[in-house]
Amino acid sequence: MTPDASIWNSSEYDHLDVLTASDLAWEWLRRNDDYDADFEALSSESGVPEPLTERIRQRWGLRFPCRSPESTT
Repeated sequence: MTPDASIWNSSEYDHLDVLTASDLAWEWLRRNDDYDADFEALSSESGVPEPLTERIRQRWGLRFPCRSPESTT
C-alpha cells in the first residue's frame, strides 16, 4: 500500500533532527513488520532471554548493553 503523500507534513518529522543514531534505528526497526514477527516468534519459544537476545542481535545487528557491575567498595 502506497502512503497518501497529499497529507504528508514534514513538520511531523522535525523531531528526527535531534535523534541519536540508535534512536533513529529504533524508529525504523519498531515499524518493521519482519522484525516484529521475528521478535514475537522468538520470544514465544522460551522464557529464557539469553537465546532470544543473541538471535535478535545476530539477525538484526542489535546490541544490548549490559549493566555495569555493582561496586563492591
